[in-house]
Amino acid sequence: MTEEALSAFLSTCTISQLQARYLENSLKIAEVVSFFLERIEKENPRLNAVIAVNDNAIETAHTQDALSASAKRALPLFGVPLLIKDNIETIEHPTTAGSLVLKDNWTHRDAEVIANLREAGAILLGKANLSEWANFRSTKSTSGWSAVGGQTRNPLDTDRSTSGSSSGSAAAVAANLCVAALGTETLGSVVSPSSLTGIVGFKPGIGLVSQHGIVPISASQDTVGPMTKNVEDTKRLFEVMSGARAATEIATRGDTRIGVMPFSIGVDKEIDQLFEQNLKHLEGAGFTVERELEVQIERGLMRDFLEYSLYEFKHYLNAYFAALPNELSSLTLADVIAFNEDHADEELKHFGQEIFLQAQEKGPLETPDYQDILSRIGPSARRIIDHLLNEYQVDVLVSPTDGPAWPIDYANGDKHTMIGIITGIAAIAGYPHITLPQGNVANLPIGLSLAGGADTDAALLSLAGNIEQLLNT
Repeated sequence: MTEEALSAFLSTCTISQLQARYLENSLKIAEVVSFFLERIEKENPRLNAVIAVNDNAIETAHTQDALSASAKRALPLFGVPLLIKDNIETIEHPTTAGSLVLKDNWTHRDAEVIANLREAGAILLGKANLSEWANFRSTKSTSGWSAVGGQTRNPLDTDRSTSGSSSGSAAAVAANLCVAALGTETLGSVVSPSSLTGIVGFKPGIGLVSQHGIVPISASQDTVGPMTKNVEDTKRLFEVMSGARAATEIATRGDTRIGVMPFSIGVDKEIDQLFEQNLKHLEGAGFTVERELEVQIERGLMRDFLEYSLYEFKHYLNAYFAALPNELSSLTLADVIAFNEDHADEELKHFGQEIFLQAQEKGPLETPDYQDILSRIGPSARRIIDHLLNEYQVDVLVSPTDGPAWPIDYANGDKHTMIGIITGIAAIAGYPHITLPQGNVANLPIGLSLAGGADTDAALLSLAGNIEQLLNT
């Protein structure tokens, strides 16, 4: 296969199609890994999507090529090259969260989710760039920038943002630097970058994917999510990541009821038109669309999110540091703040650390203020989604995910145009949320969000696969 033909194939194929080529011996795993490593070497200088490359990837590929067909079939992800967001521990590299204070944070261990993927045959190409500290350092940050990796750039327009914080993961998938990537999300950090780069991003329900070995923000909301080129691959990765390997059939019926999330319309006329066009397309395929949904939303929900996240960030980050198997185990958030001040020319040259300073002032998790917010905020968000699903008898809530990618601007920070409330409510509720491409506005991609209720991850992925097929016809 010529390099051009291989590039075209890898930019659109599913994992199943790729593995079929391996099994028929028309394509070698080492050939695919070499292709992606060469793509990274060529494209990364303009994208800054990748922080580190795994020197053992080719050796692993050759080892898998030597396996029998039956041995390969026993590995759900054999021959699948992935990039991993650099706040997730892997044996091969330091885990930096994009910060220079962690540039030597080599734990020589895999996060539990990485161990699951590796056991299933996935091949790690390296570490993806991210918004430093998963975009939880400054209220005026520029998404996609880290002191370690530089500014991640959107491959569709390198003057524009990839959003955050899984910026490098999204850019890498969109630029065909890997088959798929892992991101992490606390509030929008998988779905927003995926929307801005025209890929599929899935935030699983909280607790289904292990957070062990991942630099934390909020234990109540953090999760790892796959970022891929199609829903089928998202489903395959999620099954391995969560340990739920039983296949779920993609729905083929057209009698599903979907509800438009309140406050999803009216932010941008062109996005509204695209969204309505797609809703009508789904109606034409047999879906029932409920547009006039109403719900009461408590004031201060997002303010409460930031407040309790400050408590959790300080507590869980200090706990992460203390458990490190290296000389960084004595670090605290206070030490990181001091490090940034001492290295301001590198760490604070574009924006500050206001969130860090706020978090440092918070007390322990036993503080009544934290306990009060924690008791209210998750149940409140879950009530909103549960009410909409039950009151209007819909299977899923839909909304545009985000606006088009905005220009990178260090002077003013992000010009974020997240549409409506679906991302924040689903994240705080701990419910699953997936975004998939629904078309372009101003030649830039717009994602379509689907959010479900508790324990609906498999059903949501099946429905998303059905909708993906319909939108592509």
